[in-house]
Amino acid sequence: MDAPVIVVGAGPAGLVLAGELRLAGVNVIVVERLYERTGESRGLGFTARTMEVFDQRGLLPRFGEIETSNQGHFGGIPVDFGVLEGAHQAAKTIPQSTTEAVLEEWVRELGTDIRRGHEVRSIRDRGDGVEVTVRSAEEEYTLRSDWLVGCDGGRSTVRKAVGFDFPGTAATMEMFLADLRGVELESRMIGETVPGGMVMVGQLPGDITRIIVCERDNPPQRRTQPPEFSEVADAWKRLTGVDISHAEPVWVSAFGDATRQVTEYRKGRVLLSGDAAHIHLPAGGQGMNASIQDSVNLGWKLAAVVRGTAPEALLDTYHEERHQVGKRLLMNTQAQGLLFLSGEQMQPLREVFSELVGYEEVSRYLAAMVSGLDIHYDVGSGRHPLLGYRMPKTKLLHRGRERDSTELLHQARGLLLDLEDNPTLRRRAAGWEDRVDIITAPLAEETGELAGTAAVLVRPDGYVAWAAPGSDHDLPMALERWFGPGRND
Repeated sequence: MDAPVIVVGAGPAGLVLAGELRLAGVNVIVVERLYERTGESRGLGFTARTMEVFDQRGLLPRFGEIETSNQGHFGGIPVDFGVLEGAHQAAKTIPQSTTEAVLEEWVRELGTDIRRGHEVRSIRDRGDGVEVTVRSAEEEYTLRSDWLVGCDGGRSTVRKAVGFDFPGTAATMEMFLADLRGVELESRMIGETVPGGMVMVGQLPGDITRIIVCERDNPPQRRTQPPEFSEVADAWKRLTGVDISHAEPVWVSAFGDATRQVTEYRKGRVLLSGDAAHIHLPAGGQGMNASIQDSVNLGWKLAAVVRGTAPEALLDTYHEERHQVGKRLLMNTQAQGLLFLSGEQMQPLREVFSELVGYEEVSRYLAAMVSGLDIHYDVGSGRHPLLGYRMPKTKLLHRGRERDSTELLHQARGLLLDLEDNPTLRRRAAGWEDRVDIITAPLAEETGELAGTAAVLVRPDGYVAWAAPGSDHDLPMALERWFGPGRND
């Protein structure tokens, strides 16, 4: 066996998955067909939930100074994300090229074997392992592993080779995206509906202007190369009347509104993460963020199975949890597309939506949906309001100093917080100390969602799996469900 896990694709989903596996001590080989990173800006920024995820791993400082904002939208209708109390603000202008550079540096430091310029040619699931034929410039060779994860994007080779069912709807229109130099345009960060379509303008680092052009009467094309900038400039002029043909194109791309999701995120010993599992209209910048969160959900579970501390059935929860999240993602991006890209017949609905977002409860609902903060997993029944939801960043008193709860998740291990210094609780959890950090740390302030909580069990991905009082099942049951049998069992 060459490595317990092979990851195909060195985009954000693949790199995050590799990092999660290496934090758990699992060797991984990342196979990437491109010889080097493209440097293309692609997906921009992080949602509030992704900011939390990176905070949980101590990665945020690697991005330097991050420009954040509470201003967002749903289908082009402004929404104040500041109503989400206690959450990170979203990062707005970090290009995907920077994200990939930061993540690749991180996973290489962790000892990940990244093989660029190596393309997957065939995959064979043998039942007890996977064989992958890989071609590089020098040779064709075979890799053997226990598990294979396809993180290779919307046109996934892994998905096609293994035969994952990928139902959905085909694209109905083609839209353009371009990063430009040498042009000054009025900012339209939320986007603006105009006769014939929608246009968007935003500023990126390095005096780059990004434009998005959505022309309703532009049918989808089968392209093997990016569009010529002249096509983009012509479409922009038709919709806005402004000539941008003098601009210098840094990157030009086309995309559509196809919406598809695999019916299962795992087939045998092959799993999918990110765009390999779901594609959709890039509304609200959710795609890369959902992909990262797929991999954070999968990483600790796959590592536990590889290490033999948890049964293979734990991987079933990856599909159960993330398929539902993906389904909801497709629903909300389709809804935004209807609001954003439809013609005048949709204007009455836009006006109704504009009135509704004036109510704080509606704004909070939509902001949480787009930010990924409304995600809820089935971790068992109970009355505690945080069960199945992400653990909010909380101030704790630990070893004589104030610490954030996110610091305690840097190593991607489980976390049992004893908030009332209960020796009996800690004894009951002692059999899982090799997988779960048991920390005694009272709340710095008896306010917020953890007020009145005696203890809380947090999964490595940051979701609350058990709390006292409030859970209807006991602590050992929760520990065994998510971390496998204790050492004394």
